[in-house]
Amino acid sequence: MGEQGSDGGSKTAGASRTAAAGTGASASAAKKAAPAKKAAARKPAAAKKAAARKATGATKPAARKATGATEPAAKKTPAAKKTPGATKPAGKKTSTAKKAAPAKKTSSAKSSAPLKKAPAPRKQVVAPKKATASVPAAPAKTVAAHPQGESRTALVRRARRINRELAEVYPYAHPELDFENPFQLVVATVLSAQTTDLRVNQTTPALFAKYPTPEDLAAANPEEVEEILRPTGFFRAKTKSVIGLSKALVEQFGGEVPGRLEDLVKLPGVGRKTAFVVLGNAFGRPGITVDTHFQRLVRRWKWTDETDPDKIEAAVGALFPKSDWTDLSHHVIWHGRRICHARKPACGACPIAPLCPAYGEGETDPEKAKKLLKYEKAGRPGQRLKPPQAYLDAGGRAAPPLGAG
Repeated sequence: MGEQGSDGGSKTAGASRTAAAGTGASASAAKKAAPAKKAAARKPAAAKKAAARKATGATKPAARKATGATEPAAKKTPAAKKTPGATKPAGKKTSTAKKAAPAKKTSSAKSSAPLKKAPAPRKQVVAPKKATASVPAAPAKTVAAHPQGESRTALVRRARRINRELAEVYPYAHPELDFENPFQLVVATVLSAQTTDLRVNQTTPALFAKYPTPEDLAAANPEEVEEILRPTGFFRAKTKSVIGLSKALVEQFGGEVPGRLEDLVKLPGVGRKTAFVVLGNAFGRPGITVDTHFQRLVRRWKWTDETDPDKIEAAVGALFPKSDWTDLSHHVIWHGRRICHARKPACGACPIAPLCPAYGEGETDPEKAKKLLKYEKAGRPGQRLKPPQAYLDAGGRAAPPLGAG
């Protein structure tokens, strides 16, 4: 009985030890769970149950881990300190909201970037450089000076239409100097200064009969040449020029007329006008001949307001293709000699009157205007003694030789 009692006591003691051990374990667990209890103390009183403690003991680390990242954000917000349990999720929202805010700024910045760049192409469309870089200076002044405010495009169209109309009026237009080779043409052109082509054509047959080549004219007696050239006026100066250019042809070009502008203008008495006459009619190379008739008409037509021949050449040349330059010169010069005269233009008989801004400067009555026409337009001879066959076929008449009356 005593043994049983002692055994039983021992068992009881063991049980008490076990209980004590359990109590110690629970005490240690309680110590370990002290932070959890402190955290749980913040929660409502209903969370003091053992099952809730175990649950909270298991979930607290996760809660700490979850709330650890948001505590700095919660500290920044005063409301989070008073109600941490309720504001921690709000802290998350606040942090995400703050994180989202830069994202919105970035997205708005990205979306606004194209809007800032958008005005650049609009400026290019409104004021394209091509529209102003392709306009030459001289024609621009011409257009601005036009009384009707004519645009550049309208000016080009009107100028080319005038040329087409003149081509129908003068389909037989040609250089009105008699010549058989480039040498005769360059000499005749030099002699045509300050006189008519008719007078030159009546004078050169005797000159070329006596001096047919550059070598012959270079070695000629100046007094004999002056006597031949007397009818053309300014015969002494012209004699010096034709003898001088003949010597230059012999010494510099082997007695041949050069076919380049830069070489022709080096000859005595030869300028750009003479050079283009030779190039266009003896060598078939396009050029604009700016003589007195050409200058007068292009200003009347408001193609340009320039007065310098070189500037007129550049301004008018910009209105036409290069291939039209030689025939254009013939058309304009022929019209100036026959209808659009310097003092009394025959406006009433002009075929391009509707296109002319200067209409009315001359005689507008058709019957009176017909009396002002010259050469074949008035039924009279032309200026050439030996005109092309096309001119004769069109009803033109050859000019009489010198002294024929």
